[in-house]
Amino acid sequence: MDMKDLLEKNNLLKPARVGDMVEGKIIGAGQSTIYVDMGPTGAGIIFGKEFYQAKQELKKKQIGDKVFAKIVDLENEDGYIELSLSAAGKEIGWDRLRQIKENNEIIKIKILGANKGGLIAETEGIQGFLPVSQLAPENYPRVEGADKTKILMKLQQLIGKDLEVKIFDINPQEEKLIFSEKATDTEKLKEVLKNYKSGDTVEGEITGVVDFGAFVKFGDLEGLIHISELDWQLIDSPSEIVKVGEKVKAKIIEITEDGRVSLSLKALKKDPWTGIEEKYKKGDEIQGKVAKFNPFGAFIEIEPKIQGLCHISEFGNQVKMEESLKVGKNYKFQILQIDPAEHRMTLKLI
Repeated sequence: MDMKDLLEKNNLLKPARVGDMVEGKIIGAGQSTIYVDMGPTGAGIIFGKEFYQAKQELKKKQIGDKVFAKIVDLENEDGYIELSLSAAGKEIGWDRLRQIKENNEIIKIKILGANKGGLIAETEGIQGFLPVSQLAPENYPRVEGADKTKILMKLQQLIGKDLEVKIFDINPQEEKLIFSEKATDTEKLKEVLKNYKSGDTVEGEITGVVDFGAFVKFGDLEGLIHISELDWQLIDSPSEIVKVGEKVKAKIIEITEDGRVSLSLKALKKDPWTGIEEKYKKGDEIQGKVAKFNPFGAFIEIEPKIQGLCHISEFGNQVKMEESLKVGKNYKFQILQIDPAEHRMTLKLI
């Protein structure tokens, strides 16, 4: 929507109202004041706070120049219609951004600041927000342990830069403007993804390790290996299995409609639980080493990459559990339940 459309929308044949967009000609200037002739609508004035907010723009104007403004008061004590240049500029900006959203256009924004949730940016004179979740892979802050201070430091490195984005959400009434950087690659991503399908094995490099998994770059794409897909054994941190820069082979286990690729390392490793029902059965008495505690109980290593759970209810509470068992020591257990398909074994201390 251009200025002509805005003026037509306000229908200048109707009596002027607060909030209308109007066009006028500068006919005079005083100290911190601009006088505007708006024809049949009347004489307008830009002064006080409205003058200072539009000072830089007004410096470029001369007597006789046209301006677009918004009516903020129909008649002040001197009989003039009070006008706002900055409010008009903002409305023009919102309408331009609505048009950009409708046309699915890519625009360039300037990063002004950062907080722990994302980046503060500006375009068309309007501030908006670019959430961390909407950053492109190359700008996503990969911080192990999701340390919020380190995430903020990574985001602050983008301040002052220009980023190409699409408008993700817009609501002028709520002054809400949300950007998405990763949406700019959607079409390109769809084309590249045509070369891959679920079940394919890819070779790539670990580009980031975070508390919930590891990022892998392969070709022009980047996928995520969730912590649960790194290995068959239970792990506390992805850094136990992979390091940044390491070359890996992974299996594609899912490609979502929005282009996210989920990978698995363990899918290419032999499942240690295969055939375990031939070695262990319900009621068997076995030896196991205490691997770690958690709120549910104690994880017991039966053999490499095979762990069972001795539930906390067997002890009464965590204090009693930790009095009965010590991490790293071997004890005798009985198998209460075994489910190879679910990689689950429940144990009892004997």
